[in-house]
Amino acid sequence: MSAAAHHIALYNFGLHVAEHDDPAVAGFVLREPFNFEAARRADGYVGRSGYEGEPGPESWGRQVFPRFLNGSGRDSGPSSLSLWRDIESLMAFSYSGVHAEALKNARRWNVVQTWPPLVLFWVEAGRRPDWAEGVARLEELADKGASAHAFTFKQPFDRQGAPYRIDRDRVKRIAAENVADQNDLLEVVKTLPS
Repeated sequence: MSAAAHHIALYNFGLHVAEHDDPAVAGFVLREPFNFEAARRADGYVGRSGYEGEPGPESWGRQVFPRFLNGSGRDSGPSSLSLWRDIESLMAFSYSGVHAEALKNARRWNVVQTWPPLVLFWVEAGRRPDWAEGVARLEELADKGASAHAFTFKQPFDRQGAPYRIDRDRVKRIAAENVADQNDLLEVVKTLPS
């Protein structure tokens, strides 16, 4: 199986400490477009689902949410669904630059989670997972732990289903390139309230 035959998919889900328009989560809301732009510029980015009724890319199916939303009093939660060339490019984006700056503040904006915050899974190149698949994989990860079908950065698997060792040096190289391409975004994001 060639490296180009598959992409890594990421689905994540959380719950804010307040409604989307509440000042308590304004820092998240203000950073969101900068995170989307940083992802678009990042090495290895393939694409992301948009959200029904919002400007941006089209939604990859009807957006649904995991069972962890039940009992929260909310009808939605912050979530994303995206595709990347490989685990290293996704990790480089996730833990550096604009996105890393947002992660520093995530505890202010989100409730403490009793479920995994994200799930990774491989999909054939050219196929876009839909929201329901992302939700199913996250719930599978929560119920059964990491497997080749649903995993995390801490317990990754390769395209063939074998445990995988992330190339951390490659992650660092990609992250450095990405940050150089995000400097203008970072300067703005650093001025935003948390």
